[in-house]
Amino acid sequence: MDGAAEIAIDQVRLEANSLLNPARKIELGQFMTPSRVARFMASLFSAGHGTVRLLDAGAGVGSLTAAFMERRADAPVHVTAYEIDESLAPYLRETLARYGNCCTGSSVIDRDFIQEAVYRIKLGTNEQCFSHAILNPPYKKIKSDSLHRALLRAVSLETVNLYTAFVGLAVELMRQDGEIVAIIPRSFCNGLYYKPFREWILGRAALEHIHLFHSRTSAFNDDEVLQENVIIKLVRGKKQGTVTITTSSDSSFSDLQSHVYPFEEIVHEDDAQKFIHVPTAPTHSGLDSVPLAERFLDEIGLAVSTGPVVDFRLKDFLRKRPEKGTVPLLYPAHFAGDSMEWPRESKKPNALLDHQETKKWLYPNGFYTVVRRFSSKEERRRIVAHVVDPRAFSGSAIGFENHLNVFHFEKKGIDRDIAYGLAMFLNSTAVDEYFRRFSGHTQVNATDLRLLRYPRLTELKQLGQWIQAVGHPAQEMIDRRIEGMCGKEK
Repeated sequence: MDGAAEIAIDQVRLEANSLLNPARKIELGQFMTPSRVARFMASLFSAGHGTVRLLDAGAGVGSLTAAFMERRADAPVHVTAYEIDESLAPYLRETLARYGNCCTGSSVIDRDFIQEAVYRIKLGTNEQCFSHAILNPPYKKIKSDSLHRALLRAVSLETVNLYTAFVGLAVELMRQDGEIVAIIPRSFCNGLYYKPFREWILGRAALEHIHLFHSRTSAFNDDEVLQENVIIKLVRGKKQGTVTITTSSDSSFSDLQSHVYPFEEIVHEDDAQKFIHVPTAPTHSGLDSVPLAERFLDEIGLAVSTGPVVDFRLKDFLRKRPEKGTVPLLYPAHFAGDSMEWPRESKKPNALLDHQETKKWLYPNGFYTVVRRFSSKEERRRIVAHVVDPRAFSGSAIGFENHLNVFHFEKKGIDRDIAYGLAMFLNSTAVDEYFRRFSGHTQVNATDLRLLRYPRLTELKQLGQWIQAVGHPAQEMIDRRIEGMCGKEK
């Protein structure tokens, strides 16, 4: 896309964006693609000959199709563009009209893409399937009792968001060696909810390329998009080979870097969850380079659970200050830096009434390791772990609020040294980098923590004894200590 065309399509996009009803925009999950991003996406398609049948589902004003047509100006292209928002249809038709010379035909379809695609698949009308798809699908959760969920299940696609539904159906509509390039949230890379989708695409297509933006908001800088986005390229029916990973700070792509990895480094062969890892450099360190991290949590006799106290459900039992007949109630706000501060003056309560209605939500007083479920995007680490020291409290029970993940032994406290060693391990650079490889959001779920691998209890105990003796070591000291254990015989 040359400079003039880029400016023109961006002007159309901004004009249309300003006219969209905000409520309708949220309802449809609409975020329009800037031309620089569209141009990069179009560059990922392989050079080819012959007639191209292009699918653009959720086409908006046609930014992606325009970028594709600029790259394929010397080849005949037939475009099928789906856009359900009638206010965008005039802009989309105007964009397609600019490419009449190389467009052998175009269809602007204002019907629901999911419904149309499922009907087409079920009726077997795929004789004119697509050769290419370029997508910026809508991002919105699909309700379990919705028509969309029922339609997707009819073709055995189990997924929870519109963006994965669009990509999954596009893969199914591709002919052999058909190529799909899509910009989507990174959340599909991990988590149990997206496992069926990962299995769907990896079972039908080769994953050829992933592009990662270092800036979370760069891809859609005209909208308040906090979800981290990636660009992926899939090829229908192709044998899986190496995967190219590119990165850039933002959508200018001015500092683009590219590296090639074996597929086994992206999706680990022994990983039943099929997590998709995104290394950012060949020297990238992580748990793969820490041999002591070999065991799942249940294999070392520990467990992790989401804090059971949901405060709004127990609001009648919350107390601002500790008082007779209460137990400590811990929130993320009670943990700052390397320390725990309780009680603490804040908007959150500090205590919970010890009552028959609350007892089942409490843990026995003891040592625990806790991890905040949410971290801000500005924080140095995604996983932020702390130790709960029972000596800070009187009484026999503790309440953990729902925004904390709690490491425990059969819902009871754990050994003091192990609690400190576990926190030290989780706060290491190796764990942080490993976690970032498959998680693009700032939320850390208990499920994510269960799927990490951990050192043996004896090694955690040694780490805990060391960090208590040292006090508050710098991050570099923590990392060197963990790396120094790697040569130990297992």
